[in-house]
Amino acid sequence: MSTRPALAAAHREVTGKAVARLRRDGRLPAVVFGHGLDSESVSLDAHEFDQLRRHSGANTLIDLSIDGGRARPALVHGVQVHPISRRPVHVDLFLVRMTEELTVDVRIVPTGTSDAVETHGGTLLQVMESIRVRALPDQLPQQVELPLERLVDFDAVLKVGDLSLPAGVTVLTDADEVIAKVAPPRIEVEPEAAEAEEAEGEAAEAAPAPAEGGEEA
Repeated sequence: MSTRPALAAAHREVTGKAVARLRRDGRLPAVVFGHGLDSESVSLDAHEFDQLRRHSGANTLIDLSIDGGRARPALVHGVQVHPISRRPVHVDLFLVRMTEELTVDVRIVPTGTSDAVETHGGTLLQVMESIRVRALPDQLPQQVELPLERLVDFDAVLKVGDLSLPAGVTVLTDADEVIAKVAPPRIEVEPEAAEAEEAEGEAAEAAPAPAEGGEEA
Protein backbone atom coordinates (compact mmCIF):
# COMPACT_ATOMS: atom_id res chain seq x y z
CA MET A 1 0.00 0.00 0.00
CA SER A 2 1.27 3.46 -0.89
CA THR A 3 2.34 5.77 1.93
CA ARG A 4 2.03 8.87 -0.24
CA PRO A 5 -0.47 11.57 0.74
CA ALA A 6 -3.76 11.26 -1.13
CA LEU A 7 -5.69 13.94 -2.97
CA ALA A 8 -9.18 13.51 -4.41
CA ALA A 9 -10.34 15.45 -7.46
CA ALA A 10 -13.65 15.72 -9.29
CA HIS A 11 -14.19 16.25 -13.00
CA ARG A 12 -15.03 19.90 -13.77
CA GLU A 13 -17.21 21.25 -16.58
CA VAL A 14 -17.24 24.84 -15.29
CA THR A 15 -14.56 27.07 -16.83
CA GLY A 16 -13.74 30.76 -17.25
CA LYS A 17 -15.26 33.34 -14.91
CA ALA A 18 -17.84 30.82 -13.72
CA VAL A 19 -15.19 29.13 -11.55
CA ALA A 20 -15.67 31.98 -9.03
CA ARG A 21 -18.76 30.14 -7.79
CA LEU A 22 -16.69 26.99 -7.32
CA ARG A 23 -14.31 28.90 -5.07
CA ARG A 24 -17.20 30.31 -3.04
CA ASP A 25 -18.37 26.72 -2.50
CA GLY A 26 -14.95 25.72 -1.16
CA ARG A 27 -13.73 24.08 -4.36
CA LEU A 28 -10.42 24.90 -6.03
CA PRO A 29 -10.17 24.71 -9.85
CA ALA A 30 -7.28 22.65 -11.18
CA VAL A 31 -5.91 21.07 -14.35
CA VAL A 32 -4.37 17.60 -14.57
CA PHE A 33 -1.89 16.83 -17.34
CA GLY A 34 1.03 14.55 -18.20
CA HIS A 35 3.22 13.32 -21.04
CA GLY A 36 1.06 11.84 -23.78
CA LEU A 37 -2.16 12.64 -21.88
CA ASP A 38 -4.86 15.15 -22.64
CA SER A 39 -5.26 17.80 -19.96
CA GLU A 40 -8.34 17.42 -17.78
CA SER A 41 -10.19 20.11 -15.86
CA VAL A 42 -10.93 19.11 -12.26
CA SER A 43 -11.70 20.68 -8.90
CA LEU A 44 -10.25 19.99 -5.44
CA ASP A 45 -11.48 20.51 -1.93
CA ALA A 46 -9.78 23.80 -1.02
CA HIS A 47 -9.33 22.90 2.67
CA GLU A 48 -7.90 19.48 1.81
CA PHE A 49 -5.41 21.07 -0.58
CA ASP A 50 -4.38 23.63 2.06
CA GLN A 51 -3.64 20.80 4.49
CA LEU A 52 -1.60 19.00 1.85
CA ARG A 53 0.53 22.09 1.22
CA ARG A 54 1.10 22.62 4.95
CA HIS A 55 2.39 19.10 5.55
CA SER A 56 4.15 18.28 2.26
CA GLY A 57 7.17 19.63 0.43
CA ALA A 58 7.19 21.12 -3.05
CA ASN A 59 8.44 17.87 -4.62
CA THR A 60 6.27 15.45 -2.65
CA LEU A 61 4.59 12.76 -4.72
CA ILE A 62 0.85 12.45 -4.09
CA ASP A 63 -1.71 9.80 -5.01
CA LEU A 64 -4.28 11.61 -7.14
CA SER A 65 -7.68 10.05 -7.83
CA ILE A 66 -10.35 11.57 -10.07
CA ASP A 67 -14.03 10.82 -9.40
CA GLY A 68 -13.04 7.96 -7.12
CA GLY A 69 -10.98 6.22 -9.80
CA ARG A 70 -7.60 4.52 -9.47
CA ALA A 71 -5.00 6.66 -7.72
CA ARG A 72 -2.06 7.77 -9.86
CA PRO A 73 1.20 9.41 -8.73
CA ALA A 74 1.33 13.15 -9.36
CA LEU A 75 3.23 16.30 -8.46
CA VAL A 76 1.88 19.76 -7.73
CA HIS A 77 3.39 21.48 -10.75
CA GLY A 78 2.23 25.01 -10.05
CA VAL A 79 -0.05 27.02 -7.78
CA GLN A 80 -1.54 30.39 -8.70
CA VAL A 81 -2.31 32.56 -5.67
CA HIS A 82 -4.42 35.65 -5.11
CA PRO A 83 -2.16 38.75 -5.11
CA ILE A 84 -3.65 40.08 -1.85
CA SER A 85 -4.93 37.14 0.20
CA ARG A 86 -2.19 34.76 -1.08
CA ARG A 87 -4.79 32.00 -1.13
CA PRO A 88 -4.58 29.43 -3.97
CA VAL A 89 -6.89 30.19 -6.89
CA HIS A 90 -5.75 27.53 -9.38
CA VAL A 91 -3.55 24.41 -9.34
CA ASP A 92 -1.64 22.50 -12.02
CA LEU A 93 -1.17 18.77 -11.29
CA PHE A 94 1.34 16.72 -13.28
CA LEU A 95 0.85 12.95 -13.60
CA VAL A 96 4.28 11.29 -13.48
CA ARG A 97 5.72 8.06 -14.76
CA MET A 98 7.71 6.39 -12.02
CA THR A 99 10.36 5.18 -14.51
CA GLU A 100 10.88 8.62 -16.07
CA GLU A 101 13.28 11.16 -14.55
CA LEU A 102 12.04 14.66 -13.76
CA THR A 103 13.84 17.99 -13.56
CA VAL A 104 12.88 20.18 -10.60
CA ASP A 105 14.20 23.00 -8.40
CA VAL A 106 15.16 22.04 -4.85
CA ARG A 107 15.24 24.54 -1.99
CA ILE A 108 18.57 25.18 -0.20
CA VAL A 109 18.24 25.19 3.61
CA PRO A 110 21.12 26.57 5.77
CA THR A 111 22.10 24.39 8.73
CA GLY A 112 24.56 24.87 11.59
CA THR A 113 26.45 28.08 12.35
CA SER A 114 29.38 29.85 10.75
CA ASP A 115 32.36 30.80 12.94
CA ALA A 116 32.97 33.78 10.64
CA VAL A 117 29.52 35.06 11.61
CA GLU A 118 29.27 34.02 15.26
CA THR A 119 32.84 34.83 16.33
CA HIS A 120 34.10 37.42 13.87
CA GLY A 121 30.89 39.42 13.35
CA GLY A 122 30.51 38.80 9.63
CA THR A 123 27.28 38.82 7.63
CA LEU A 124 26.06 35.68 5.86
CA LEU A 125 25.43 36.28 2.15
CA GLN A 126 23.34 33.53 0.53
CA VAL A 127 23.14 34.31 -3.17
CA MET A 128 21.26 31.17 -4.28
CA GLU A 129 17.96 29.89 -2.85
CA SER A 130 17.63 26.68 -4.90
CA ILE A 131 19.42 24.35 -7.30
CA ARG A 132 18.13 22.37 -10.26
CA VAL A 133 18.32 18.56 -10.12
CA ARG A 134 17.15 15.53 -12.10
CA ALA A 135 15.95 12.25 -10.55
CA LEU A 136 13.23 9.62 -10.66
CA PRO A 137 9.97 10.81 -9.08
CA ASP A 138 10.39 8.79 -5.88
CA GLN A 139 13.99 10.00 -5.42
CA LEU A 140 13.36 13.75 -5.70
CA PRO A 141 14.77 15.50 -2.60
CA GLN A 142 12.52 17.93 -0.73
CA GLN A 143 15.45 20.17 0.20
CA VAL A 144 19.23 20.20 0.33
CA GLU A 145 21.21 21.28 3.39
CA LEU A 146 23.81 24.04 3.30
CA PRO A 147 26.49 23.33 5.99
CA LEU A 148 27.33 26.79 7.34
CA GLU A 149 30.00 25.41 9.68
CA ARG A 150 32.32 25.22 6.67
CA LEU A 151 32.35 29.02 6.48
CA VAL A 152 35.17 29.42 9.01
CA ASP A 153 36.54 32.75 7.76
CA PHE A 154 35.93 35.53 5.24
CA ASP A 155 37.82 33.70 2.48
CA ALA A 156 35.65 30.57 2.65
CA VAL A 157 32.82 30.04 0.16
CA LEU A 158 30.22 27.31 -0.33
CA LYS A 159 29.62 26.22 -3.92
CA VAL A 160 27.07 23.91 -5.51
CA GLY A 161 29.74 21.21 -5.68
CA ASP A 162 30.03 21.27 -1.87
CA LEU A 163 26.44 20.08 -1.37
CA SER A 164 25.66 16.48 -0.42
CA LEU A 165 22.78 14.89 -2.32
CA PRO A 166 21.26 11.38 -2.21
CA ALA A 167 22.31 8.69 -4.67
CA GLY A 168 20.35 8.80 -7.90
CA VAL A 169 20.10 12.60 -7.93
CA THR A 170 21.94 14.49 -10.68
CA VAL A 171 22.72 18.16 -10.06
CA LEU A 172 22.19 20.29 -13.18
CA THR A 173 23.34 23.61 -11.72
CA ASP A 174 27.02 24.42 -12.37
CA ALA A 175 29.16 22.97 -9.58
CA ASP A 176 31.29 26.15 -9.43
CA GLU A 177 28.32 28.43 -8.74
CA VAL A 178 28.78 30.16 -5.37
CA ILE A 179 25.88 29.66 -2.96
CA ALA A 180 27.05 31.48 0.15
CA LYS A 181 29.92 33.34 1.78
CA VAL A 182 30.47 35.65 4.74
CA ALA A 183 31.16 39.37 4.34
CA PRO A 184 33.47 40.99 6.94
CA PRO A 185 31.99 43.61 9.26
CA ARG A 186 32.12 47.24 8.18
CA ILE A 187 34.91 49.21 9.90
CA GLU A 188 33.45 52.23 11.66
CA VAL A 189 35.57 55.40 12.04
CA GLU A 190 36.21 56.23 15.70
CA PRO A 191 34.48 59.51 16.74
CA GLU A 192 37.78 61.13 17.90
CA ALA A 193 39.52 60.29 14.64
CA ALA A 194 36.55 61.59 12.65
CA GLU A 195 36.56 64.88 14.62
CA ALA A 196 40.32 65.29 14.12
CA GLU A 197 39.96 64.77 10.36
CA GLU A 198 37.11 67.29 10.23
CA ALA A 199 39.12 69.89 12.21
CA GLU A 200 42.11 69.35 9.94
CA GLY A 201 39.92 69.91 6.90
CA GLU A 202 38.47 73.13 8.33
CA ALA A 203 41.97 74.43 9.15
CA ALA A 204 43.11 73.75 5.60
CA GLU A 205 40.15 75.68 4.21
CA ALA A 206 40.82 78.64 6.52
CA ALA A 207 44.53 78.94 5.61
CA PRO A 208 45.33 81.91 3.25
CA ALA A 209 46.17 81.06 -0.31
CA PRO A 210 49.78 81.77 -1.38
CA ALA A 211 50.32 84.99 -3.32
CA GLU A 212 50.79 84.65 -7.03
CA GLY A 213 54.04 85.91 -8.56
CA GLY A 214 56.38 88.72 -7.39
CA GLU A 215 58.01 89.43 -4.04
CA GLU A 216 56.52 91.27 -1.11
CA ALA A 217 57.15 95.01 -1.07
